[in-house]
Amino acid sequence: MANILYVDDEPAIGLILQDTLERLGHIAIGATNVPEALGALARGHIDLIISDYRMPGLSGLEFLELLRDEGKDIPLIMLTGYATIEHAVAAIKAGAADYITKPLQTEQLEHAVLQALEFTRLKRENEALRREVMEMRVEREIVAKGAGMRQVLQTVSMAAPTRATVLLQGESGTGKELFARAIHDQSDRRDREFVKLNCAAMPEGLVESALFGHEKGAFTGAIKRVEGAFERANGGTLLLDEITEMRLDLQSKLLRVLQEQEFERVGGTNTMKVDVRIIATTNRDIEQLVERGEFRRDLFYRLSVMPIQIPPLRERPEDIPILAHHFAQRAAADQRREMTAIAPDALALLQRYEWPGNVRELQHAVERAVILTPGSVLVASSFESIRAAVTGRRTSPSVSAVGSRAEIPAEGTLVLTTLNIDEAEARLVERALTETKGNRTKAAELLGVSVRTLRNKLAVQRENTGGKS
Repeated sequence: MANILYVDDEPAIGLILQDTLERLGHIAIGATNVPEALGALARGHIDLIISDYRMPGLSGLEFLELLRDEGKDIPLIMLTGYATIEHAVAAIKAGAADYITKPLQTEQLEHAVLQALEFTRLKRENEALRREVMEMRVEREIVAKGAGMRQVLQTVSMAAPTRATVLLQGESGTGKELFARAIHDQSDRRDREFVKLNCAAMPEGLVESALFGHEKGAFTGAIKRVEGAFERANGGTLLLDEITEMRLDLQSKLLRVLQEQEFERVGGTNTMKVDVRIIATTNRDIEQLVERGEFRRDLFYRLSVMPIQIPPLRERPEDIPILAHHFAQRAAADQRREMTAIAPDALALLQRYEWPGNVRELQHAVERAVILTPGSVLVASSFESIRAAVTGRRTSPSVSAVGSRAEIPAEGTLVLTTLNIDEAEARLVERALTETKGNRTKAAELLGVSVRTLRNKLAVQRENTGGKS
């Protein structure tokens, strides 16, 4: 059962439409002109429209164009008593689902209604599947486990279907571009262009041309007309990466485009109208820049309709293991290798590191470890530079032999003055238990062994020391 609106100024045609639609089990809602039809649309959900081509006031064709201009994606079957090829072509080009001539044949009408509703059903199912696929794609690309990132992803999902400008804030390496892409992919603009412009990477004199394009001869070297980012992103999304690096004079021009959705190319006089959704990113404290007069306050308010803060990796250590596994599997696949696991000691080490470069630094560290590790399991020694940073050691080995010409070891380094393996092992176990305050599970993780192995080693040590451990 569907809600079907019919629009016709002939009472006899209205009765036929109502009788046919109700006999098919649908709810029929009648109107005699376009204003009445618009009122019916405002009052409730409509699944299908059947409209006469010629009516007093606005025609059926003008009604259809009005619906499309307002973004109402409702199928419309056009009726006409003046069957011409021109009318049919005009109706179909304007987006009509079907075209039926009068006098009405009920079988033809029934077939057209069933076909239009089936097409709508399939289209909605397809849209639902596409949204599900896009959400799955976001889940694959944006790997997160903690509540903080889940909240960010929820905000992204709520912002995506809207036309609101989004401001993504976060340190370098947190994945702001990935979130921008996720917003685009979950929006109704997903089939249009996603254009990225890095405001920090562009030479200062070329940013305006990159944004708005330029005409031939606009400046030295402008040998032809070039479209800017706004033109290329028309109907889609424009990502303004590192927006806080933009000059103040360009900020005022950008504000006008955001407000009016129009601009002129550099060196041009023709005004261009566009429909572009803006996503901006910054790794700086934009509110401080506003207070210092380094960023326009009005532009900040216009950009931050939907502000989203991406937390740094050090504030979500619970995400590090799942991210590390994700990057390891991807790096191994790229190198056509098998990577089965990351050892507990390695994961513990990665979670202790501060990650100033955030997710990007973790990705590079894991990729490097995969390349340098001969086996299929990443262990703590696969991340020597990370381990050196965590422990504060000046040399990479975790255990160093010190002779007469050796360097003075950094604080906390285990120094061996003997080559006795049993004694070295006992010292390592002792240090691990000291570091973990006697917690055998954590000590075993640090040593890269199982708790049972550690328990056995402690038992052997007790026997060797006469019951003392």
